[in-house]
Amino acid sequence: MSDAPTRRLFFALWPDGAQRAALLHAAATVVRRCGGRPVPEENLHVTLAFLGSVPEVRVPELSAVARRTAAAFPQVPIALRFETLEHFAEAQVLAVLERSDDAGAAAVTGATTLARSLSSETAAAGFSPDLKPFRAHVTVARKVARPPSSGDMRKVLWTFDEFALIESRTREAGPVYSVVASYLLGGAEKMRT
Repeated sequence: MSDAPTRRLFFALWPDGAQRAALLHAAATVVRRCGGRPVPEENLHVTLAFLGSVPEVRVPELSAVARRTAAAFPQVPIALRFETLEHFAEAQVLAVLERSDDAGAAAVTGATTLARSLSSETAAAGFSPDLKPFRAHVTVARKVARPPSSGDMRKVLWTFDEFALIESRTREAGPVYSVVASYLLGGAEKMRT
Protein backbone atom coordinates (compact mmCIF):
# COMPACT_ATOMS: atom_id res chain seq x y z
CA MET A 1 0.00 0.00 0.00
CA SER A 2 3.03 2.30 -0.13
CA ASP A 3 1.84 3.80 -3.45
CA ALA A 4 -1.73 4.31 -2.21
CA PRO A 5 -2.85 7.94 -1.85
CA THR A 6 -2.56 9.38 1.66
CA ARG A 7 -3.91 12.41 3.48
CA ARG A 8 -2.13 14.30 6.29
CA LEU A 9 -4.77 14.43 9.05
CA PHE A 10 -5.37 15.52 12.62
CA PHE A 11 -8.27 16.02 15.01
CA ALA A 12 -8.77 19.53 16.37
CA LEU A 13 -11.02 21.90 18.20
CA TRP A 14 -11.85 24.18 15.27
CA PRO A 15 -12.97 27.69 16.36
CA ASP A 16 -15.33 29.96 14.48
CA GLY A 17 -14.25 33.28 12.97
CA ALA A 18 -15.28 35.37 15.99
CA GLN A 19 -13.29 33.16 18.38
CA ARG A 20 -10.21 33.34 16.15
CA ALA A 21 -10.47 37.12 15.79
CA ALA A 22 -10.76 37.60 19.57
CA LEU A 23 -7.66 35.50 20.22
CA LEU A 24 -5.65 37.20 17.50
CA HIS A 25 -6.62 40.64 18.82
CA ALA A 26 -5.68 39.70 22.42
CA ALA A 27 -2.25 38.38 21.37
CA ALA A 28 -1.42 40.89 18.59
CA THR A 29 0.85 43.26 20.54
CA VAL A 30 2.99 40.46 21.96
CA VAL A 31 3.21 38.71 18.58
CA ARG A 32 4.51 41.94 16.97
CA ARG A 33 7.12 42.47 19.70
CA CYS A 34 8.45 38.90 19.46
CA GLY A 35 9.15 39.00 15.76
CA GLY A 36 8.46 35.91 13.75
CA ARG A 37 5.72 35.08 11.32
CA PRO A 38 2.12 35.34 12.59
CA VAL A 39 -0.03 32.29 11.92
CA PRO A 40 -2.86 33.20 9.51
CA GLU A 41 -6.13 33.70 11.36
CA GLU A 42 -7.89 30.93 9.43
CA ASN A 43 -5.29 28.41 10.69
CA LEU A 44 -5.78 28.98 14.43
CA HIS A 45 -6.95 25.81 16.20
CA VAL A 46 -6.25 23.43 19.10
CA THR A 47 -4.77 20.11 17.94
CA LEU A 48 -6.25 17.17 19.83
CA ALA A 49 -4.53 14.25 18.07
CA PHE A 50 -2.08 14.46 15.18
CA LEU A 51 -2.28 11.39 12.93
CA GLY A 52 0.17 12.20 10.12
CA SER A 53 -0.17 10.46 6.76
CA VAL A 54 -3.26 8.27 6.66
CA PRO A 55 -4.08 6.07 3.64
CA GLU A 56 -7.12 7.48 1.84
CA VAL A 57 -8.90 4.11 2.09
CA ARG A 58 -8.71 4.27 5.91
CA VAL A 59 -10.41 7.68 6.28
CA PRO A 60 -13.91 6.12 6.71
CA GLU A 61 -12.52 3.90 9.47
CA LEU A 62 -10.98 6.94 11.16
CA SER A 63 -14.30 8.73 10.88
CA ALA A 64 -16.05 5.79 12.56
CA VAL A 65 -13.60 6.03 15.49
CA ALA A 66 -14.34 9.76 15.76
CA ARG A 67 -18.12 9.21 15.73
CA ARG A 68 -17.87 6.62 18.54
CA THR A 69 -15.60 8.90 20.58
CA ALA A 70 -17.90 11.89 20.10
CA ALA A 71 -21.05 9.92 20.96
CA ALA A 72 -19.52 8.67 24.22
CA PHE A 73 -18.14 12.05 25.30
CA PRO A 74 -20.04 13.36 28.36
CA GLN A 75 -18.60 16.87 28.82
CA VAL A 76 -20.36 19.41 26.61
CA PRO A 77 -19.44 22.11 25.96
CA ILE A 78 -15.66 22.10 26.23
CA ALA A 79 -14.48 25.50 27.46
CA LEU A 80 -10.92 26.78 27.08
CA ARG A 81 -9.81 30.00 28.80
CA PHE A 82 -6.70 31.37 27.10
CA GLU A 83 -4.77 34.06 28.95
CA THR A 84 -1.08 33.14 28.86
CA LEU A 85 1.53 33.36 26.09
CA GLU A 86 4.54 31.08 26.05
CA HIS A 87 7.59 30.88 23.79
CA PHE A 88 8.61 27.32 22.90
CA ALA A 89 12.28 27.98 22.15
CA GLU A 90 13.11 24.64 20.50
CA ALA A 91 10.18 24.85 18.09
CA GLN A 92 10.58 28.66 17.73
CA VAL A 93 6.85 29.24 18.20
CA LEU A 94 4.73 31.54 20.32
CA ALA A 95 1.62 29.85 21.70
CA VAL A 96 -1.41 30.94 23.67
CA LEU A 97 -2.17 28.62 26.59
CA GLU A 98 -4.64 28.26 29.36
CA ARG A 99 -3.48 29.56 32.72
CA SER A 100 -2.63 26.58 34.91
CA ASP A 101 -4.35 27.69 38.12
CA ASP A 102 -7.17 25.65 39.72
CA ALA A 103 -9.95 27.27 37.66
CA GLY A 104 -8.00 26.79 34.42
CA ALA A 105 -7.23 23.18 35.29
CA ALA A 106 -10.95 22.49 35.64
CA ALA A 107 -11.67 24.07 32.23
CA VAL A 108 -9.00 22.10 30.39
CA THR A 109 -10.21 18.73 31.69
CA GLY A 110 -12.74 18.28 28.87
CA ALA A 111 -10.19 19.02 26.13
CA THR A 112 -7.58 16.81 27.80
CA THR A 113 -10.05 13.96 28.18
CA LEU A 114 -11.12 14.25 24.53
CA ALA A 115 -7.51 14.39 23.31
CA ARG A 116 -6.58 11.30 25.33
CA SER A 117 -9.66 9.42 24.10
CA LEU A 118 -8.93 10.22 20.46
CA SER A 119 -5.27 9.21 20.81
CA SER A 120 -6.01 5.92 22.54
CA GLU A 121 -8.94 4.99 20.25
CA THR A 122 -7.04 5.75 17.05
CA ALA A 123 -3.99 3.84 18.30
CA ALA A 124 -6.20 0.86 19.21
CA ALA A 125 -7.60 0.96 15.65
CA GLY A 126 -4.10 0.72 14.17
CA PHE A 127 -3.45 4.38 13.41
CA SER A 128 -0.27 6.12 14.60
CA PRO A 129 -1.22 9.24 16.58
CA ASP A 130 1.47 11.45 18.06
CA LEU A 131 1.50 10.32 21.70
CA LYS A 132 3.08 13.43 23.24
CA PRO A 133 1.17 14.61 26.33
CA PHE A 134 -1.66 16.98 25.44
CA ARG A 135 -1.52 20.63 26.47
CA ALA A 136 -4.27 22.90 25.15
CA HIS A 137 -2.56 25.62 23.11
CA VAL A 138 -2.92 27.67 19.94
CA THR A 139 0.21 28.52 17.95
CA VAL A 140 -0.01 32.22 17.04
CA ALA A 141 3.48 32.81 15.55
CA ARG A 142 6.31 30.73 14.05
CA LYS A 143 10.04 31.40 13.70
CA VAL A 144 9.87 33.60 16.80
CA ALA A 145 13.17 35.33 17.56
CA ARG A 146 12.52 36.66 21.09
CA PRO A 147 10.39 35.37 23.96
CA PRO A 148 7.75 37.76 25.32
CA SER A 149 8.73 39.93 28.28
CA SER A 150 5.40 39.03 29.89
CA GLY A 151 3.31 35.95 29.33
CA ASP A 152 0.01 37.60 30.24
CA MET A 153 -2.71 38.70 27.85
CA ARG A 154 -6.40 39.58 28.02
CA LYS A 155 -8.50 36.48 28.68
CA VAL A 156 -10.22 34.87 25.69
CA LEU A 157 -12.80 32.10 26.09
CA TRP A 158 -13.38 29.50 23.40
CA THR A 159 -16.21 26.96 23.74
CA PHE A 160 -16.90 23.89 21.62
CA ASP A 161 -19.67 21.36 21.25
CA GLU A 162 -17.86 19.53 18.44
CA PHE A 163 -14.42 18.64 17.14
CA ALA A 164 -13.18 18.22 13.57
CA LEU A 165 -11.05 16.00 11.39
CA ILE A 166 -8.68 18.35 9.55
CA GLU A 167 -6.57 17.79 6.45
CA SER A 168 -3.26 19.64 6.19
CA ARG A 169 -1.73 20.40 2.80
CA THR A 170 1.70 21.96 2.48
CA ARG A 171 1.94 24.93 0.15
CA GLU A 172 4.85 27.26 -0.56
CA ALA A 173 3.24 30.00 1.57
CA GLY A 174 2.63 27.57 4.46
CA PRO A 175 0.11 24.94 5.50
CA VAL A 176 -3.49 25.07 4.33
CA TYR A 177 -6.06 23.36 6.55
CA SER A 178 -9.50 22.15 5.55
CA VAL A 179 -12.26 20.53 7.58
CA VAL A 180 -13.00 16.99 6.39
CA ALA A 181 -15.81 16.32 8.89
CA SER A 182 -17.10 17.62 12.22
CA TYR A 183 -18.34 15.48 15.09
CA LEU A 184 -20.89 16.76 17.60
CA LEU A 185 -20.01 15.75 21.14
CA GLY A 186 -22.71 13.33 22.19
CA GLY A 187 -24.09 13.54 18.64
CA ALA A 188 -23.66 12.92 14.95
CA GLU A 189 -21.15 13.82 12.27
CA LYS A 190 -21.57 16.88 10.03
CA MET A 191 -19.91 16.56 6.64
CA ARG A 192 -18.27 19.64 5.09
CA THR A 193 -17.52 20.18 1.45
